This record gives sequence, structure tokens and C-alpha cells, in this order.
Amino acid sequence: MKKFFKGLGLAVLLLLLVWLVCFLLPRPQNFALTNPMRKAGELPILIAHGGGNREFPDNTLEAFYNAYSVDPRAMMETDVSITKDGVVILSHDVRLDRKTNVTGEIADWNYADLIAQKVDFGYTNQTKSQKRVEGSELVRFTTEDGRNVTPLDVTYPEGVNPRDNEVFLATTLEELITAFPENAINVEIKQSGELGMKCLQEILRLLEKHNAWNRVVLASFHAELYNEYLRLQKAGEVPETFMCSPGTDGATKFVVMHLLGLDVFFRDAMCAFQLPTEEIGIDLATEYLVDTAHKHNLAVHYWTINDRDEMRMLIDIGADGIMTDYPHRLAEVYAEYAKAE
Repeated sequence: MKKFFKGLGLAVLLLLLVWLVCFLLPRPQNFALTNPMRKAGELPILIAHGGGNREFPDNTLEAFYNAYSVDPRAMMETDVSITKDGVVILSHDVRLDRKTNVTGEIADWNYADLIAQKVDFGYTNQTKSQKRVEGSELVRFTTEDGRNVTPLDVTYPEGVNPRDNEVFLATTLEELITAFPENAINVEIKQSGELGMKCLQEILRLLEKHNAWNRVVLASFHAELYNEYLRLQKAGEVPETFMCSPGTDGATKFVVMHLLGLDVFFRDAMCAFQLPTEEIGIDLATEYLVDTAHKHNLAVHYWTINDRDEMRMLIDIGADGIMTDYPHRLAEVYAEYAKAE
């Protein structure tokens, strides 16, 4: 029995020594280049969630112009799906029921028809599983204080005119890329399977066409798409500047390894984590987690943050980006810190 416990003690000691070595080893640089998704100064990147979807209808060009008026350096966060005629448009849902005055899968609509019919993306209708609730009325988008807004309410850059005086028209990813040629953009592919892959291929074509590799981050909660991002890099089918962010599985893998002190084994070729502040009771908004990510040259962006105190907390722990529905609110918090300096 004494020999057994002596052997067990030696095994435990050996494991502890191996763990200590792993803990002290330098971390791999998961993004090999200078990471543009990490904050440049003391304050995190202001990330406009859907353009700031509590201030203007989300995923519309007008919402992003509003965010730009708040901070010309703002990062634009958007969701995309591909249409029947192969155009990547901005939409949080894969259906049109909730956000527009029409219904149906985006994949069953032609972009040309969305424009010809002046389909309006200025709604927040009642839906269930993304389908319009039968008998429910169309609900126009309203701001927190109950105002109906139009494209005319946006503060546009000099030389830019509203696309329409009343309707929030469909917006393409290409329009977003070209309207904000200096801004970082986070693009989450919403469709899955074959449609998701088709959407990805069209996005890659757009990134090549507009040389936007170094400012567009691709994300998706669909594992097959994230695995494809990793495959593309390993196969050398995208430039070294290609950037992506993991979905739930990839982020969970990092968090578990981080908590165990074994993140030296996390080697996914990516550039940024997009995390909630808490998940299944685990606090993800910690200075320790952010520091661990930084050792891998990875950025940490938190979503979706609308509370001022929570914004301040994330600034204090060193977050690289804060994603919000209220760009004006976050900018006001940043202004507090600027004055304090």
C-alpha cells in the first residue's frame, strides 16, 4: 500500500511539473501579423451591433452611417445571407419576415426584386422561428423614446445623400465595404450548409475585389463554416491577412484551456474572440482571460453591451472591443475617460 501511494504521489508530482512547464511556455501567435482587431489606445474599439440597432433599423446602410457619425473609426458588425441571384445582403435573420414588409427566405428572393419592389427593412415585426406570426400587424421600427425614424434622420458624411427619403432599402455587403473603406467590419454568415458555403465564396470574391482582407473579420456560429475558415488558411487559399473569429465550439475550447492553464495547446488560426460577459455561470469578462488572449496575439470583443456600468467594467479589464446597440451611449462613456485624462 505504501508503494502504491508513493507511486501515486510521484505521478501527481510529475503531472504538476508537466502542467507547470505548459503554463510557463510561450504562447503560439494564433494571428501571425499585427492584429488590427486589438485596440490601438486605452479605449476599446467601438463596435456598432448591426450599425446600432436601437438607434436605427439594424443592418441597414443608414444605421451604419449613423454609427459613423458617432465615431468615424467605429467597427461595423453585420450579419449576412445570400439571395437567389447570388448577392450577399445584410440581415440578422435568414428570412425577411421580422425586419421587412414582406415574407420568405432570403435565398428565395432575388436582390433585384427587393430593390425593384422597394422592400422596406425598417420593421420589427412579431415572429416565431423567424416566421411572421399569423394575423399580426406590421410594426415599424421605433427608437427607445418611441420615435419613428426615416433615412432623412441620419447624419450623413459630406457628399452622401439618402438612398430613399422613407424606405430603408436592402443593403449589400459590397455597399457596406465600399461606403466605409477605412473601417473594420465584422461579418457573420447566418445561413448554414450549402447556402452558407455559397455565401462564403461570394464574400471571399468581394474581399479580393476590394482588397479588404486586412479589415474584414468573418464569423459564424455554424461549425462547418468556422472549420472552412481554418481549412482555407491551412491550404493557403486565402492571404495571410485573412481574419476570422470562432463560434461557440472554438471559443469554448479556448476558455476551457485557459481555465486549465493549458491554452498553450490552443492553435486555431484566428484573430478575435467575440464573447458574452458570462456563459453558463462562467465569468468571461476578466482581466486574466483578456491577458491570456493577448499572449496569443488575439483580440477580445464583448457583446452585446448596453449598460454604462458594464461598458466601464470592460474598459477597465482591457477589452479590445465593445459591441453595442447604442453607439451614442458608448461614445459618451468613452468621453468620460477622455476627460479624466
